[in-house]
Amino acid sequence: MLRFARRLLSNMPESTVYGGPKPQTEGRRVTLNQLRLKHRRGEPITVVTAYDYPSAVHIDLAGIDVCLVGDSASMVVHGHDTTLPISLDEMLVHCRAVARGASRPLLVGDLPFGSYESSSSQAVNTAVRVLKEGGMDAIKLEGGAPSRISAAKAIVEAGIAVMGHVGLTPQAISVLGGFRPQGKTVCSAVKVVETALALQEVGCFSVVLECVPGPVAAATTSALQIPTIGIGAGPYCSGQVLVYHDLLGMLQHPHHAKVTPKFCKQYGRVGDIINKSLSDFKQEVENRIFPGPSHTPYKIGQDDVDGFLKELEKLGLKAAAAAAASAVENLEKLGRSSMETPAL
Repeated sequence: MLRFARRLLSNMPESTVYGGPKPQTEGRRVTLNQLRLKHRRGEPITVVTAYDYPSAVHIDLAGIDVCLVGDSASMVVHGHDTTLPISLDEMLVHCRAVARGASRPLLVGDLPFGSYESSSSQAVNTAVRVLKEGGMDAIKLEGGAPSRISAAKAIVEAGIAVMGHVGLTPQAISVLGGFRPQGKTVCSAVKVVETALALQEVGCFSVVLECVPGPVAAATTSALQIPTIGIGAGPYCSGQVLVYHDLLGMLQHPHHAKVTPKFCKQYGRVGDIINKSLSDFKQEVENRIFPGPSHTPYKIGQDDVDGFLKELEKLGLKAAAAAAASAVENLEKLGRSSMETPAL
């Protein structure tokens, strides 16, 4: 409890130049048992993928059940065309940032490509780092090849909770031939179900179903005793996950349009607001509107101004002294003008 209290205190700034987050109220972290209880009750589980402190704070405040720190950061944050380039060290930076911002949801960290495929020992070592260095509660790994199943089993046996991932597994695009939906043939659909069952058998607490037809997702969900989390898999899963930036409509540019999946619903057009705000800032700076008196908050007393001007003149900086005196006069005029302007 003391350690948790210190964590809360670290988010509570005192009197500083820059504002900080409001003090957090103590709340319980979502646990695997709570997720299992929701699953038994038939209550949908909410999951959002995020990569940094600000998004984690928003997810926390919204009461989302699970925050996934996904290797999709490679595409969404770092601008790559696939998830393959991101490294474990880069993922750990994202994990730590999210852990500082989200005190309520269960935190799940992706194992990036190249960090767990060589052996079960490598997989366990990577998973341990994600928990110890990244501050996560669980890990997620992709695929259902025998080596991946063995890795999942070894990680669970090491005492680490594992979320599986079947269907479209972006780390396997070299084999899949691109970002292609899975389960569209009899053989492929059966493989989705069998792989999910194999992941359940080795102890995974949940399985992500990505880009599979609705009937395949329904069959998989029915066959499993653990929750399925759908992404592009229709409404028949135990829960749903979307990427923070995607669901907010945050990024409006060609690269993101290229990597934004068809199944994503945009619940906002935050990107448009960001673009307008940046444009407004540019115009106000160029037109010398910003910053005005209300955004020039730090004052210097008249006696100190007079002393400052004298010292500048002693230093031979007459132009600087004149600039300072002019600034004092102009700010006073602008301040009076803003006070005299009637409120609309």
